[in-house]
Amino acid sequence: MESMLFEVEGLSKRFGGIVALADVSFHVRAGEMLGLIGPNGAGKSTLFECLAGVLPCDRGSLRSGGRPVNAPERRSLLFYVPDGIAPWPSQAVRWALDFTIGFLGGRASLREEVIRQLDLGPLLQRPIGALSKGQRKRVLLGIGLLTAQPTLLIDEPFEGLDLRQARDVAAAFRTHAALGRTLFLSIHQIGDAARYCDRFVLLSGGRVCGEGTVPELAARAGLGNIAGAAVGSAANNAASNAVGSPVGSPASTHAVDAAGNPASSPALSPPSSPASSPAVDAVVDAAGNSVSLEEVFLALT
Repeated sequence: MESMLFEVEGLSKRFGGIVALADVSFHVRAGEMLGLIGPNGAGKSTLFECLAGVLPCDRGSLRSGGRPVNAPERRSLLFYVPDGIAPWPSQAVRWALDFTIGFLGGRASLREEVIRQLDLGPLLQRPIGALSKGQRKRVLLGIGLLTAQPTLLIDEPFEGLDLRQARDVAAAFRTHAALGRTLFLSIHQIGDAARYCDRFVLLSGGRVCGEGTVPELAARAGLGNIAGAAVGSAANNAASNAVGSPVGSPASTHAVDAAGNPASSPALSPPSSPASSPAVDAVVDAAGNSVSLEEVFLALT
């Protein structure tokens, strides 16, 4: 089982009379792809901004190793990639990646690998401000993956990407998670979250409605039972399985919503076919029907 990296306790944020976050608590494990799931307006971006220190929270704490994490320590623990921004619009993509390495303490050893994983080669000489939405998203993700912090917060990582690009990005995320990095992903499309994440934090109306894997959340909602032998988390499987199956290929047990591909190997090398869903146990209701993450979310919110 992955070790706990940090925990959030009682985090709250108000904007005047509007409660954006109310007593939010959950924990984050090392080397996992954790999905922050909720509709638009649930408080996902506000939560990330509070965790990253962009917004002050009204109360609550972030703790690691049983003690509060102060501001300098938080900067060493977390890196936040917002959605919909175009940093340094007049600068070329190559400059932005080199700046990330040289000024932000990024990892030069991963530069060429990240460029290949996200297909940034054709964009290196182009100004960031001249890129399309999807191209800009891939550059932002590349900047994030090059940073050295153990936890990467990404707001809407698949927004603006087509299906093939989303699969390639998910495969890149999986290789980094297999090496111990935590990817905390804010996603409002539940189908994307079910395909790519190991565990989930369900957020609705600024409150946490559940935390765990799909089987754990389904059990909490009273929707179903786990069927079949346990196969472990996707992050654990990533250490021993190589990518090579197309989306929809069967896993060792039935997956929820979509069948999972084997996770990619720990080596940071481009897979022959991108990783898709994590391997999970089947969750079935009393009638033997599979229970989806969407059904679980609706039952808990």
